[in-house]
Amino acid sequence: MIKSMTGFGRGEASLPGYQITCEVKGVNHRYFDFSLRMPRRYNQLEDRIRDKTRQAVARGRIEVFINIEKTGEARRNIKVDNDLAIIYHNSLKDLAESLQIESAVNIVDIFRLPEVFVLEESEEDLEVVWSGIEAALASSLEGLVSMRMREGQALAADIRERNEFLLATVTSLEERTPLVVQEHLERMRKRIAELVPETAADESRLLQEIAIFADRASITEELVRMKSHCAQMDELLQASEPVGRKCDFLIQEMFREVNTVASKANDLSISRIVVELKAELEKMREQIQNVE
Repeated sequence: MIKSMTGFGRGEASLPGYQITCEVKGVNHRYFDFSLRMPRRYNQLEDRIRDKTRQAVARGRIEVFINIEKTGEARRNIKVDNDLAIIYHNSLKDLAESLQIESAVNIVDIFRLPEVFVLEESEEDLEVVWSGIEAALASSLEGLVSMRMREGQALAADIRERNEFLLATVTSLEERTPLVVQEHLERMRKRIAELVPETAADESRLLQEIAIFADRASITEELVRMKSHCAQMDELLQASEPVGRKCDFLIQEMFREVNTVASKANDLSISRIVVELKAELEKMREQIQNVE
């Protein structure tokens, strides 16, 4: 079953001292492109998060947002340097007396002075934090993959329908090809009769020219390859592993065959059919660009 590269998932985890939230967003990208945003103090866990994400996602731009909120005993504490605060207070008081001005220093003013207080954090156990991140990440990735699978089913149905149209169109080209040679022969006979009405056409030379034309305008090989590509596309749509790159390459090969048919075809009907084929292939390519 093919998957889309677009999706979103969210997960949460609670553990003593922490509340962890994880959001994962996926969009189109040619390769696996990983982006992570979380508090810098947990950067040591980035490789684990990338590896965990890589196990669930093969291709696409994946943006992971992790918020880690400390609760309860894990909150940060404030440590006040009482001795320094007293020194500040006494110095300000002495300064006011020296300047003979009224001292209007309050506790908030002293608290704002440099190094009176510092934020103190207790040492964290990264393994404990990782257990919460892992749980939240797993839940968010599950949601992401589920959404990608649902959209992938819709993509597969649309691509399969267009692939069947391509196959039917190739069949109509096969039916049209022999008529092109016959019609060209009749036009040549008619043209010779118009230009030289009193002279009978050299039938052997005429057939020789028609044989050369038929060989030059033959699109049999291209149509055989197109049918093979359509069959292979149908197989890829049923595969369980990521097939986006293979499908993209196959579409390029289909375009190559159709362009060759267009260059060889010396027929208005075939040219019109080729235009339809190109339009359908372009729609398929747009859809396949979102396949993982």
